[in-house]
Amino acid sequence: MDSASDKKALKKEIKHLQKELLTLQEPLKRSGVPVILLFEGASASGKGSMIAEVISELDPRGYQVYTYGSASEEARRRPFIWRYWQDIPARGLMSVLDHSWYDAAFSAADESEARRLLDSINVFERQLADDGCLILKFYLDISRAEQKRRLEKLAGDDAEAWRVDESAWKQNREWDERRELVEYVTERSSPQHARWHIVPNEDKRSGTLEVLRVIRDGIVSAIDHGAPKPLPREQRGWPLLEMPRLRDVDLSPAITDKDEYDAELKKEKKKLSKLHSLIYREKIPVVLAFEGWDAAGKGGAIRRLSWALDPRGFDVVPIASPSPEALARHYLWRFWREIPRDGHIALFDRSWYGRVMVERIEGLTPESRWSQAYDEINEFEYELSRHGAVVEKFWLHIDSDTQLERFRLRESTPEKQHKITDEDWRNRDKWPQYEKAVDEMLQKTSTEFAPWHIIEGNDKKYARIKVLKEVRKALEARLGV
Repeated sequence: MDSASDKKALKKEIKHLQKELLTLQEPLKRSGVPVILLFEGASASGKGSMIAEVISELDPRGYQVYTYGSASEEARRRPFIWRYWQDIPARGLMSVLDHSWYDAAFSAADESEARRLLDSINVFERQLADDGCLILKFYLDISRAEQKRRLEKLAGDDAEAWRVDESAWKQNREWDERRELVEYVTERSSPQHARWHIVPNEDKRSGTLEVLRVIRDGIVSAIDHGAPKPLPREQRGWPLLEMPRLRDVDLSPAITDKDEYDAELKKEKKKLSKLHSLIYREKIPVVLAFEGWDAAGKGGAIRRLSWALDPRGFDVVPIASPSPEALARHYLWRFWREIPRDGHIALFDRSWYGRVMVERIEGLTPESRWSQAYDEINEFEYELSRHGAVVEKFWLHIDSDTQLERFRLRESTPEKQHKITDEDWRNRDKWPQYEKAVDEMLQKTSTEFAPWHIIEGNDKKYARIKVLKEVRKALEARLGV
């Protein structure tokens, strides 16, 4: 077979595979497997043209292409991995990435910085894979000489010259150093559930054929058997804090004098107002999560806390049942979207802990998944803390008799009747199951970097003041004042 015949055969097989990918879109959608196709490589390695070949026959309703450049100011004011969580695909759909979270690692100053970034990347990919995501990563490989040839060709074309900037030429000048770092990164981020495929792409037709085959085979296997799962691993040794069982908590503390309460409230609000200004100045993000029994006083505590804060610097994030859009993605997706930027505060009225409470008790999530959530949540909160965030969590605790009294008061008070629902009564019937789940949650997720505070809530005034004091102490500790 001569060269022309070889090229014709390659072109024919590429076209066949492109059409085959189209026929796989519908069964992929039915399977509910989300797919990430990630393309990396040196400048001029052919990422853009490769992506064009991959999607050329696909129904555009089944995929989204994302091109990542330098992080925006908004992204730089949040954890490194934040912007990538925004774009994870819904179940049955594909995200196609031109550059990715690996850009930062490939351009790291040294192996130490690359290793720190890989800690976040490997956790991110493993969490997605645990949730059933198919991750296919391609590094398009060319030689230094070939890169130089392509860059010179682009630079000499008036319509394409804008693609060649100083960073591209710098890559070519520092080829060996970058190559060494690329090898370090790919070797340390290629587990069975997210393997790298190093694709020679000096001949673009051969490279395209290899990529299409890998994608076809990966999707077929995922449709039939599910995406590759991470290997079992030992739970990470988190620095856990000792927490009491709920039944052992003394709920008698109270503030009976209204003047004392008003004075304490005024004093704590004044301190918090000053601390909020310092937090903003120092660009420290703050994440406060509130959980508790129905009618335990979460809303009242959050309201008093918000009175002390500059409204331009905080958001209250009410968490209800997940929307269809959220249900179609990893459960942490909707919480990553609400992470505050540096210097701002997010108050979560209920949180990601629904995974190990209501989803567990109501059978909404298989045990195999909610039992993984303790480690995933610790990883999530550690990522926030490592970015510099203050992370504090509050369990508003009351006894069963106090809850019943508050339920009946809500039913008999017209302006409060909207606060009591049939679901509240159903949850009350499951008090023992919830108590067991909460105890396990507190034992497994109260860490040095994201502690739980049990707030004695039988007396609302005492609970509100204690929340304010605990937040104030956390901010003072972070600021060193």
